[in-house]
Amino acid sequence: MPSFNHTVTGILPAGGMRLDRYIAENLGLLSRSQIKARELKAAINGKEAKISRTVKNGDLLELVWQEAQPLNIIPENIPLDIMYEDERTVVINKAPGMVVHPGAGNRSGTLANALYYRRLKRGGLSGTEPEMGGLRPGIVHRLDKETSGVIIAAYDDEALAFLAHQFKSRKAKKTYIAIVNGIPKEKKGRIETFIARDSKDRKRFAVAAQGRLALTYYSVIKTWRTHSLILLRPKTGRTHQLRVHLRYLGNPITGDPLYGFTDDLFPKASLMLHAKSLAIILPGEDTERVFKSPLPERFTVMIHSLNDLEAQHG
Repeated sequence: MPSFNHTVTGILPAGGMRLDRYIAENLGLLSRSQIKARELKAAINGKEAKISRTVKNGDLLELVWQEAQPLNIIPENIPLDIMYEDERTVVINKAPGMVVHPGAGNRSGTLANALYYRRLKRGGLSGTEPEMGGLRPGIVHRLDKETSGVIIAAYDDEALAFLAHQFKSRKAKKTYIAIVNGIPKEKKGRIETFIARDSKDRKRFAVAAQGRLALTYYSVIKTWRTHSLILLRPKTGRTHQLRVHLRYLGNPITGDPLYGFTDDLFPKASLMLHAKSLAIILPGEDTERVFKSPLPERFTVMIHSLNDLEAQHG
């Protein structure tokens, strides 16, 4: 049964926050529906407590919950670019075009399918378990299908909670690189908005008056006549955050089918967004590790093309 000990810190509303909200919104361990489904038990400062109890800064939490139910993930021998792996975690350089987790229309060919197969191959499972024998590759964070680069996963719930907390508390440092249409007015800046699902198109998200706070820092690395190369440091992890923020800036990501437009120079371009690096502390360690992914070929090809076009125009 997974367990997690934690001392409450950070900015809380006046009077504190309900325990279930704190677990879901601040720690990111489980959603509020999962808290109930997995029969979470809690103690605050050594005393058993209900999930409706209010927590305050300095409270010591002791949490235990049931394992997740099987998802019937099918193991598949899909080649992966492994950057790091141990018994509890794995860091992958994800290829563009790979879906991270099975969903409607994507039951196979996903990163989760590949990680299950890899776990079986490394030993410890017979391959006849209904799902993963308790060693599910927990997807700590997600990358969109066409986004490439660094992504980390966990092989057990405790490792998943440890890693997820760093993302939720903004201690994990993510860096992305993108090629965008046009040239931003400022060479560097901060984009802070609220993001919510687009009421006109449920597949999209948009900047809204209400929603979830999203914060991104950016800096322009290089510009051409028609495009720019940008470094992005998201401080929050909202769905489609970088894509929405760059559209909001007036410089959508080149090749973005949802938030961009057809590029006359690169009409067949895929999403030009790459997770360049991730700095994070691994379970059982005290110091931060930094994992870096090299610039993918689709970026180098487009950059060479832009350089050639620039040279042609003098």
